Amino acid sequence: MEDSSGIKITRREFLITGATSVAAATLPSDLTAQPSAARPVVSKVSFRVNGTLRELDLDTRTTLLDALREHLHLTGSKKGCDHGQCGACTVIVNGRRMVSCLTLAVMHEGDAITTIEGLGKPGNLHPMQAAFVKHDGYQCGYCTPGQICSAVAMLDEIKAGIPSHASVDLTAQPQPTVVEFRERMSGNICRCGAYSNIVDAITEVSGSKT
Repeated sequence: MEDSSGIKITRREFLITGATSVAAATLPSDLTAQPSAARPVVSKVSFRVNGTLRELDLDTRTTLLDALREHLHLTGSKKGCDHGQCGACTVIVNGRRMVSCLTLAVMHEGDAITTIEGLGKPGNLHPMQAAFVKHDGYQCGYCTPGQICSAVAMLDEIKAGIPSHASVDLTAQPQPTVVEFRERMSGNICRCGAYSNIVDAITEVSGSKT
């Protein structure tokens, strides 16, 4: 078989070419158009970080962790698993601890955020920071900022009467015990295994005798 241009094609090739042309003609125009790079949606967000009001223009997909590290250069909060499973990126938002890799920055308009840099500084350490140093509650130190932020907010949870899975009586005021500490800190992983020293640091700050 020859087409109009004199080029010989087989019957099979003719049928395939015809079917392809029909299929292409029925596609929506937006699918046949050349792909173009999607432009990011940028939004303005303002929040108070370590007591200072900060305003940023961010891609709406930016996590709180990346906003802190890449835009505000507060690199104390670490990116570990990036799946909310290790706790290395824990910060304190409105008094509650939060893994910052799993929340978008634009969700925190007007919030008060505290990172490890805002808890204390050399020469004026937060009691929890000082206790971690005293009890050697770290080895490589990568998880330490998240551990400390989590421990500070965790003690506030106990004071506020928020129970945990280890609380014996859910209607009673939870007590600052080692069992409570271990349960509540279980979301913060230390791959170096300094858990016993971390618990000793938390116990000292809490004033618990158990």
